[in-house]
Amino acid sequence: MARRRRSRRLVVGDVTYRWSVRHRHDGGVDDGGRPRYSGCREVLTIRPDDARGWLEVVFRGGAGRMVADGLLHAGAVVAADGRGLNLNEPGVVRALLDQARAHGWRIDEPHRTEVDGWTLFDAVVGRG
Repeated sequence: MARRRRSRRLVVGDVTYRWSVRHRHDGGVDDGGRPRYSGCREVLTIRPDDARGWLEVVFRGGAGRMVADGLLHAGAVVAADGRGLNLNEPGVVRALLDQARAHGWRIDEPHRTEVDGWTLFDAVVGRG
């Protein structure tokens, strides 16, 4: 049975956003034709209802940074010190949106804007 991917609604003031979380990786195949799963990342997409552009907050796995990869639940991002976020929680999404706006993202951007989620991580974890 295929999973349905649905966006969720977030209302901030008089603006309605749609958001979703996806796990992505670079993919491809190795020399033996087997699937290769590298470049794992969690991507939080936030779209204002009445705008053309959208925001993608991307958390890439790497040294001292873990993302959902079979060991963590979907939407989990965890720093080396054990602090983490669940990107499936509306409060976390709201906090990331607020931080992205504080760092210059504007709702009227006419295209996709990608933000490194780790640059927002400390401020959002500190809100809890």
